[in-house]
Formats: sequence, structure tokens, C-alpha cells
Amino acid sequence: MILSTYNINGVNGRIEILLKWLKERSPDVVCLQEIKCQDKDFPAKKLKEAGYFAIWQGQKSWNGVAILSKTEIKETKRGLPGDPADDHSRYIEAFIGGLIIGCIYLPNGNPAPGPKFEYKLKWLKRLTAHSKKLLSFGIPTILIGDYNVIPTDLDLYNPDRFRDNALFFPESKKAYKKLLALGWTDAIRTLYPDEIIYTFYDYLRNAFGRNAGLRLDHFLLSPDLSDKLIDGGVDKHVRGWQGASDHCPVWIEIQPTK
Repeated sequence: MILSTYNINGVNGRIEILLKWLKERSPDVVCLQEIKCQDKDFPAKKLKEAGYFAIWQGQKSWNGVAILSKTEIKETKRGLPGDPADDHSRYIEAFIGGLIIGCIYLPNGNPAPGPKFEYKLKWLKRLTAHSKKLLSFGIPTILIGDYNVIPTDLDLYNPDRFRDNALFFPESKKAYKKLLALGWTDAIRTLYPDEIIYTFYDYLRNAFGRNAGLRLDHFLLSPDLSDKLIDGGVDKHVRGWQGASDHCPVWIEIQPTK
């Protein structure tokens, strides 16, 4: 079973890129972030023609998350619990093929310090609380998406350039580590414990050409899935396609749960 994450950075503007990559990789489940469209404008018909069911939570111009699947999707939650006033479209959850799949677009937090960073930390705290509840269900679960957290120095090309960036603040890394400590496995880093792996390349300063990247897109596996992880990687070449998102599609393969 292949599961993927892709911050598409505008699903309608990049639908042809998405469809091309779906045909190439043929993942079973895909979590999309930054779809940047209202619910009524989501390209569900084109995706269905490509063989994918979809659920989504849109937002005009900003944010937005979606889950695609080759098999039918049972939506279990939209919106991260813990703050009824939070109207950002950043979390959607579903039951697919014996798995709970949470699709995440965590706040960036910049400029920091400031209100946006405080929102990021509060969101991470809410995610940690919700993930603890998910673990209590005893159902295999994967939290997939753009976490906007660079966990360690190995996960970026130049740590000194990011000391003042919310993605790499000590508080962000500490919160991510606290989340992992509940029992979650960072799938990509587990597969490649010592290798340089990047999932994001800025559009500026020829970042892609220089391999000056960041690892922002993560798969967190519940303990009952840690021994089912088979493979994974980054489809880096997609970042080089004309008009592509600044994120690369990332994927893992796990043994079927049933």
C-alpha cells in the first residue's frame, strides 16, 4: 500500500501536474495540502476520472486539505479539535482500508516571534492532544502532511540561515519531538536515518538547482504500523517540472493492514 503527501500549492492551477504524477506513481492514498480553493471549486470530477475518490476542506485563496484514495473514503473528522474559533482549513481525517489517515497542513508560524508563531505552537499542542486520543483507539493510524517543522540539522541545507525562522525555532522542534514521544514513528527518517532528505525547495536563489532544501513533509506512524514500513522516498524530479509546486511529492509503502 503506497501512501503519499503533496503540498500542491494550488490544486486547480497545478491539476495537470497532479494528474501526471498520480499516473506515474499510482499511490493508493494521497494527502494534499494548500489546495487553495473553495469547496465548490475542487476538481473532484477530474480526480474521479483518474481513479480517485476524494474528500476535501477548502478555503478561499489559502490553506485547504484533501485526501484522495483509490478506494472509498469514510470521513471521520474535519478541522482539528481544541479551538472552535479556528476557521483555518488545515486538518481532515478519514478511515481508509483499515487505517485512520489524518491529513495535516500545520501553520508556518512566520514572522516569529509574534501571533502567527503563537498560533503555530497552540496548533501543535492541539495536534498532540488529538493524536494521543487517536492512539487510544488502537486502530492503525498515520498522520500525513506538511508539518512546517524542520526536526533536526540534518533536515536542512544550512542551519545557520534558519535560526530565526519559525520552522526551525527550538520551540517548534521541541513540540515535534514531544509529539513523536507519544509513540509515533517518523517514517522517512526511520528509513533513512543518516541521509540528507529534502522535500521542499524555495523558488528563490535556484534552491532546487543547488539542492538547497528542507524536510517539511512527514509521515507519523502509530506503533502498530512501525514494523509494516517497507519503503519510501521523495519524487524529487517532480519539483523540476515546469510550473510545479515548491514541495515534492513524498511517499511511503506499508504492508496492507488487512
